[in-house]
Amino acid sequence: MLRVKAGDVDRMGLLFERYHRKLFGFLYHMLGQAEASEDLVQTVFYRMLKYRHTYTGEGEFRTWMYHLARNVLADHVKKNRHSVRHTDVAEWSEKIGGGAGADEKLQREQEVATLHRALAHLSEDYREVLVLSRFQELKYEEIARVLNTTEGAVKVRVHRAMNELKTIYLRIEN
Repeated sequence: MLRVKAGDVDRMGLLFERYHRKLFGFLYHMLGQAEASEDLVQTVFYRMLKYRHTYTGEGEFRTWMYHLARNVLADHVKKNRHSVRHTDVAEWSEKIGGGAGADEKLQREQEVATLHRALAHLSEDYREVLVLSRFQELKYEEIARVLNTTEGAVKVRVHRAMNELKTIYLRIEN
């Protein structure tokens, strides 16, 4: 990113190749909408280019990237407050076949769908820390920088989010 900041904008392609999947995963888990998440990834990379002068090189690049992504996501949510939130569900007809293997696969997919529904019911703050820590595999220290808080606060938030997720999951499951 420092090279991009210095004017070598061709390096943006390399950053895109390295980070667009992770960024999509973050946005998708926050929104539950694949198409919107793809669009937002493009917006984040556009903003990286537009605001490259703000990148200082201190800390990790992905901390800065997720900070931009959070801002893009917040803007999107403000613009689309009334849109319906949905989670893409796998094509069940292809999954249903014969045998015990198909039953186990279907069971697992139902559990994953229930987990995604439970995740969607979490507050945005709790969902965000879980997505960053569990799906994006950021360290608590990195999450603290992204959220502009302390590492201890992140640990507490993740712990509370996991407890809340467990409660919601069990309620949905039953």
